[in-house]
Amino acid sequence: MKYQETKIGNAFVVKVLESRITADVSSRFKADMMDFVKAGQHKIVLDLSDVTFIDSSGLGALIAILKVIGKDGEIVIAAAPATVAVMFELTRMDRVFRLIKTVDEAVSSFS
Repeated sequence: MKYQETKIGNAFVVKVLESRITADVSSRFKADMMDFVKAGQHKIVLDLSDVTFIDSSGLGALIAILKVIGKDGEIVIAAAPATVAVMFELTRMDRVFRLIKTVDEAVSSFS
């Protein structure tokens, strides 16, 4: 998978540069995100502005990453298109992850 990574203040912004997070890439996505966490990134803004679809495997990978981060950090979902946000809502994952409209607002939420 391809990402654009930026450190802004307390937040580590990861922009996913793929259109889909599905079963065929979810293990790679999970491994990549785990590498960020192991490198000390515990306040992650996940920019999903380029993602048009996420399935249960992608959501499961996010839960696994969140468990590793623990109470010392958080993953905030930013700029998710409506098609992706609906998946978070239908699965009630919007109760687990904060969905914020813009990357800037998500970064500010860690201040």
